[in-house]
Amino acid sequence: MSEARRRGVVTAWLLLVPGLCACGPAGATASEPGVAVEHPGERVRMAVIGDYGLAGPDAEAVAELVRSWSPDLVITLGDNNYPDGRASTIDENVGQYYHSFIAPYVGRFGPGADTNRFFPSLGNHDWRTPGPWPHLDYFTLPGNERYYELQWGPLHLFAVDSDPQEPDGNTIDSEQARWLREHMSASALPWQVVYMHHPPYSSGDHGSSRGMRWPFAQWGADVVMSGHDHHYERIERDGLPYFVNGLGGNPNRYSLRRPVPGSMVRFRDAHGAMLVEATPDRLELRFVTVSGEEIDSRVITRDPVLAPVPEP
Repeated sequence: MSEARRRGVVTAWLLLVPGLCACGPAGATASEPGVAVEHPGERVRMAVIGDYGLAGPDAEAVAELVRSWSPDLVITLGDNNYPDGRASTIDENVGQYYHSFIAPYVGRFGPGADTNRFFPSLGNHDWRTPGPWPHLDYFTLPGNERYYELQWGPLHLFAVDSDPQEPDGNTIDSEQARWLREHMSASALPWQVVYMHHPPYSSGDHGSSRGMRWPFAQWGADVVMSGHDHHYERIERDGLPYFVNGLGGNPNRYSLRRPVPGSMVRFRDAHGAMLVEATPDRLELRFVTVSGEEIDSRVITRDPVLAPVPEP
């Protein structure tokens, strides 16, 4: 975030209207990346899961952990629906565990949410069914639903589609990258979080997706999250924390390879999820196992910027 943007954060924050809900600019079409806006308060609790979409005891244990946190919203780092992103498996793999966060929910596992609080990003397994139409039909997301932005309290979240089949591209000079650069650099919210499937940096079996090494810090990001490799890792690069969070429920936990430069924490011994707690001047990101053990914690703070007080 630039210094000019930092100075404007609190002023813009004070102008936000609680309860406002919008779905992109007037005239937006289904092919445009839209924005969902929610302002439930200055303090937000968010769960982050990755590589979770395979029904079974591991996925259930992670879902129980997530529900125990009572998060305001859940975001995912892809591979929501193993093995092939089919319509016949998505409700069992996702709705069975997370229906209470999804709206509208039309599956068979219980009541859905009044307002959608579940915001997935696409993974390579979700793209194995061309389209990937089962994913797009099952979830109700902003704009083109493949990549989009979400404003929730002090968080400005950007879901990126890192798959090479993305129609708008996944390279640094793609239409999708142009959208991210323009929208993230213009954000006035305190925290910009990018989340996607393929990791720019990873010490796991798949390794780093070098094509996703976009200049996120230069464009204004505070955090970058990804999955794909089935382990947990925090890498510090370019002044940013990069997270690999792929222990959301797939029973196949991957091996760890030679640590990439900047790798600070690596873990593969148990499934778990990330808990993110945000206020306008503090962002805390933790990885917690299904047994409740905290493996890692990263805190980012900034001095609050006070709006000028009018002279009497």
